[in-house]
Amino acid sequence: MMQAIRFPELDQIEVAEVSEPSAGAGEVVVRLKAAALNRRDLWIKQGQYAGLKFPLIPGSDGAGEIAAMGAGVEGVSPGDEVIINPSFDWGTDERAQAKSFSILGLPRDGTLAERIAVPAAQLAPKPAHLSWNEAAALPLAGLTAYRALFARAGLKAGEKVLISGVGGGVASFALQFAVAAGAQVWVTSSSADKIAEAVELGAEAGFDYRADGWAKAVAAELGGFDVVVDSAGGDGFGRLIDLCNPGARVVFFGATRGDPPVLPMRKVFWKQISLLGTTMGSPLDWHAMMAFVSQHGIRPVVSATFPLADAAAAFELMAAGEQSGKIVITI
Repeated sequence: MMQAIRFPELDQIEVAEVSEPSAGAGEVVVRLKAAALNRRDLWIKQGQYAGLKFPLIPGSDGAGEIAAMGAGVEGVSPGDEVIINPSFDWGTDERAQAKSFSILGLPRDGTLAERIAVPAAQLAPKPAHLSWNEAAALPLAGLTAYRALFARAGLKAGEKVLISGVGGGVASFALQFAVAAGAQVWVTSSSADKIAEAVELGAEAGFDYRADGWAKAVAAELGGFDVVVDSAGGDGFGRLIDLCNPGARVVFFGATRGDPPVLPMRKVFWKQISLLGTTMGSPLDWHAMMAFVSQHGIRPVVSATFPLADAAAAFELMAAGEQSGKIVITI
C-alpha cells in the first residue's frame, strides 16, 4: 500500500491508503520525490472538467526515481532520476493532438502519490541543475509555454513579447523562455509584487491591466508587440489586439475570463495578425523543451511547497490565485 491524494467525490480531497501500481509491459514505476499542482487539478476537483470520474488520484507533474521496470523496457535502469511527460498519446501530426490525446491525472491516475506507473517513453532524465522540487514544477506548464512560444508563435531573438497575467506557471515559463531566446519581454498583472518578480526574471517592465487606458499608454510609449501570450480572453482580449504590431502572433492556451465579447476582425485582417490556439505539446516539443531548459540553465519558479499530508492547503492556495510560480508537493 502507499499514500496518495485522492478526490473521493466532487470537491472533496483526502489522503488515502491505496494499492501500489505495478509496471506493465513497456512501463516503469516511478518513486516520486515531488509533484506540482496545475489549475487543471483544481478544475477537476471542482467538477469543471470533461470526462470526470471519482474517485481519482490527480496530478500531472512529477519527478522521481525509477523503482521497477516492466517487460520490454530498455534504455533506463532502476534508480535513474527522471521527469514525467504528462502529455500522452499526442499522435503523429505535429500540428495538433490526436483524438486519443490525454493528460496525466485524468483519466489515468496522476502524480500526487508515492508511486506511479507510466510508459517508459514518457520519461526524460532529470536535468542535473534542477532540484527535485524544481524538476516537478517543470512538465505541464513548461511544455505548454514552450510549444506556445516556439512551435506555434515562432518566436525569434530580438522580438517584443507581451505576456498577460504573469504569475501563473505557464506565464512564468513563457517569460523565462522568451528572455533566454533573446526576446524583449513585458508583462501585465493586477499585482505590483508579481510584476516586480517578473522584472527580476528578466522582464523589461509590467503594466496593471486594471488601470484605465493602460493599453493606450503602453502603445504610446512602446509601440506594439510581435508576440502576445494570453490565457484569459474575455473583455481584455481586444486591448491585446490593439497592442499588436503588423504581422504579430497572438497565442493563447486558455480562456479563464471566457470568450471575448467582440473580436475586432477588421484590425486582425488589416494588420495581418495571426491568432494561434495551443495546448500542451508533442513528444518533439517535450524533448526540445527539456534540451532548452538544460542549455540555458532555466530554473522553474516555485512559489510554495507542502508535504503530501497538507495537500488540501496547497489546493486552497491554488484556488486563491495568490501564488507566483508553481505550487509543489513534496513526497
